[in-house]
Amino acid sequence: MTTGPRLAIFVSFSGSGGVERMVANLAGGLAALGIAVDLLLARAEGGHLAAIAPEVRVVPLGVRHTHAALPALSAYLARERPAALLAAKDRAIRVAVLARRLSRAPLRLVGRLGTTVSAALQGRSVVTRSLWFLSMRAFYRHVDALVAVSRGVADDVRAITRLPPERVLVIRNPVVTPDLARLAAARVPHPWLAERGIPLVLGMGRLTRQKDFPTLLRAFARVRAERACRLIILGEGRDRAALAALAAALGVAADVDLAGFALNPYPYLGASSLFVLSSLWEGSPNALAEAMALGTPVVATDCPSGPRELLEGGRVAPLVPTGDIPALAQAMLDQLAQPTRAASLREAVREYHVEVSARAYARALGLI
Repeated sequence: MTTGPRLAIFVSFSGSGGVERMVANLAGGLAALGIAVDLLLARAEGGHLAAIAPEVRVVPLGVRHTHAALPALSAYLARERPAALLAAKDRAIRVAVLARRLSRAPLRLVGRLGTTVSAALQGRSVVTRSLWFLSMRAFYRHVDALVAVSRGVADDVRAITRLPPERVLVIRNPVVTPDLARLAAARVPHPWLAERGIPLVLGMGRLTRQKDFPTLLRAFARVRAERACRLIILGEGRDRAALAALAAALGVAADVDLAGFALNPYPYLGASSLFVLSSLWEGSPNALAEAMALGTPVVATDCPSGPRELLEGGRVAPLVPTGDIPALAQAMLDQLAQPTRAASLREAVREYHVEVSARAYARALGLI
């Protein structure tokens, strides 16, 4: 039984996204350090619930929206008096600030921000962006520290909130877990992965505008015109029908599979010939780091933020401009012809191992 300091992590498990996966990894890594971890869930849905370590106590707050969790979170803090509270994502940070004040609990409050906010708000009205930034300034000044998952996210949030540099910490996501290789070695879940004679390209993420899978499909169509290959896209989202229609219009539907959400995507990542990140923006792209940790060749867009840091400015693997279909297609062809060495990819993600990340979080939370 864990006898160390108690940490509460406040988050919403509302689907199958990267935040849920990273929080599950982090909670297990912190528990392995002897910290008693309570995972406070505004919502408790999605496949990543199964990945939570048994040492972590799950506390459902019984609401459907993060904002509605304020009474339950305040009551928990007043009753349990944890040493620290980690709030993951913007809405959770705002609610945590209010809950600490209402509960009068003497705890350290740390927020985690996993996206480049200014990029995510591009296309919104000036009024919307201004109000969002003003509210971030108002709330975030009450946080003891803010963890950004990349230097790009850190620079962005400092510019928005005007927080002093010492209160914004860069800690890499806990992507590489001890069982990653074991999970990747599981039975191949798709017949295309077993056909080694035909290269397989993999995309992964929610089927939404952020991931820009239309650009990946168009680039793949160019690659497919020059050599035999196939494309699997893992993930679900509102753009599924539009992507299926685009694949048909491009004449590549027979070589494209929108395979849906995979609870264990690692056999796909490990067995693919190439992983492609086509995003318009990111915080720190977990799937890109996971592919690299498994030694799978990669290509990524130079979107804000994260890919440039992971790929060391393009030294490790190709970076291409966002939305540039010809450049993406050429980079894919180049990597299929002459892939990056697996050892170079694995070395580039050494800071993304869960043990390294968990210790950095524990220090930021004042727990070690």
